[in-house]
Amino acid sequence: MSGNNFWILAAVGVVAVVAIRMLGGAGGAGGSMVMEKIKAGAVIVDVRSPEEFAGGSYPGAKNIPVQVIGSRLSEIPRDKPVVVFCRSGARSSAAAATLKQAGYTDVTNAGGLGDMPR
Repeated sequence: MSGNNFWILAAVGVVAVVAIRMLGGAGGAGGSMVMEKIKAGAVIVDVRSPEEFAGGSYPGAKNIPVQVIGSRLSEIPRDKPVVVFCRSGARSSAAAATLKQAGYTDVTNAGGLGDMPR
């Protein structure tokens, strides 16, 4: 790899990290906040792939992969809180941003499946 390519890749990486942090971070919300949303009747959306979802998910979660969430908005009620999660929090951060841009006002990025309250 040439020196120029290294610096270009490094710059892209820094921009990606900054963007994720500005969109709510890849870490997700705290467990108590997520539990409050779930108790309030939140729609829980697993934005991982169908294959990941088939391997196990959060009880009651609906699988809408992040790549298609914008075209499946009709499956997510606008009058309820929405909790999104994935494996690590990165895809759910992108999904939360998509939902907010589509006019959803109560969207919580829970982070990864392991961050979901039990």
